[in-house]
Amino acid sequence: MQTEFSIQTQGVGLYEITAPLRSWLRPVSDGLLTLFVRHTSCSLLIQENADPEVQTDLRAFFERLVPQSDDPSMAYLRHTYEGPDDMPAHIKAAMMPVSLSIPVSGGVPALGTWQGIYLFEHRNAPHERKVAAHFG
Repeated sequence: MQTEFSIQTQGVGLYEITAPLRSWLRPVSDGLLTLFVRHTSCSLLIQENADPEVQTDLRAFFERLVPQSDDPSMAYLRHTYEGPDDMPAHIKAAMMPVSLSIPVSGGVPALGTWQGIYLFEHRNAPHERKVAAHFG
């Protein structure tokens, strides 16, 4: 069973995609859900979905760790012609997963109580992101 999900982002941030994935899974199936984001400037994460401060802190941490290319500390970057957020987005995507494997039991992802599945958008502008999903 395979499909592709489109996620419309509105700039940098974490976008929870747990609900549409749960809706797609068959209610009586056990297996493995594999997700793959088809872009080089965003990531997939399993992260806490209870306290929104976790998402705020993650975003702030990665912005501090990899600032935009117009920051003096990033003067060594050469790939800057697509905007000051582009190469830093590629670096962040190289540091975080672009695919996830999640066990499924009875059609439900085997996530912990406070876990959600997120697309982490690293670019400033809105984008339509594609996530390929395979369940077997």
